[in-house]
Amino acid sequence: MRSAGHGDRTAVSGDPAEFLRSAEDLKRFSRRRFLAGSALGLTLAADLLITQRIQRYREDLEILRVRDETAERRFPAASWFLFPGYKTSWEETVWILNSLRPVLASRGQLAGVGYSNRGLDVDDIVAAVYRYIRNHQLRRIYFYGHSFGGMLAVQVAARLLERGVAVELVILDSSPAGPQDVLDRAMFEGVVALYDAGYRIPSVVRGGYELGERVLHKDERTWRTVVDQTLEQLSPLAPSTTLIQSEASYIFHYDARRYAGALGGTSLAFIGNPDDRTVNYFGAKYEWAAVFPRNLVSNDLVTEGASPAHASPQWNPVVYQRVVREVLRQYSPPEQGGGLKSVF
Repeated sequence: MRSAGHGDRTAVSGDPAEFLRSAEDLKRFSRRRFLAGSALGLTLAADLLITQRIQRYREDLEILRVRDETAERRFPAASWFLFPGYKTSWEETVWILNSLRPVLASRGQLAGVGYSNRGLDVDDIVAAVYRYIRNHQLRRIYFYGHSFGGMLAVQVAARLLERGVAVELVILDSSPAGPQDVLDRAMFEGVVALYDAGYRIPSVVRGGYELGERVLHKDERTWRTVVDQTLEQLSPLAPSTTLIQSEASYIFHYDARRYAGALGGTSLAFIGNPDDRTVNYFGAKYEWAAVFPRNLVSNDLVTEGASPAHASPQWNPVVYQRVVREVLRQYSPPEQGGGLKSVF
């Protein structure tokens, strides 16, 4: 037994120089791992702190104005309002408006609705848009509904009409007419169930949720895009989890038929893409037409060539500018268009 033990000690320490080198490598590795772990911890802590500050700053709903001197000079009493889609940040809202600016600015000024991080509140949105209209003395109003934002735009238009403000045109960009038009609803329905039951998804697990949701739709995204969009939702600038869950709940409980006959003379135009893997293009297209047969002025314009196919003007500005320009041409030439009922 002693001999065997002696042999083992020789095997371990037979080359002192090699042993010392191994120890030094281990020391360096441990130091690197410690420093890397510390840096990661500090980064995450800083990110959480910045996220909390930014999201607190954005607890109040804000109308985001995109300045365009030419449009403001030509159309002092006309403006677009962009209603951004699911999980769209304030920054991306401005990005979308700038992507569409060359065509939208041919009819009016540009503004977007920056949703509150405390959650989606339709009453607050209606009040904010109405107040903005009064403060800027607007008489011609156009809405652009980006994805789920089109659902909200229709409801807000109906509510504004009750206050004496008519919206001329609502463009529905790949907007579902209800939850039946949303594809791959399994995870989506789970989020709604948690929200409606009073549970909120904490930020610490949000990355896994975001990644899982995007993997479900990876057939219209590259893996790099899946990763990029997951990381984007983890950034301090991303909407809060409360806002995201409230948006999901809004979509899940939406029914376009509630607003049938409530839009007055407001025109609707649906645009989309048959290759859409997020919203059932044909289902949404026909449902909007069925509910608003007198309001729909166009539903056959396709964002062909856009990638991803679902509501992506920020990624495909040329495609969307062409389609939206045709919508406006069909709706009315620039020098025409009926007047609106003034709120003053």
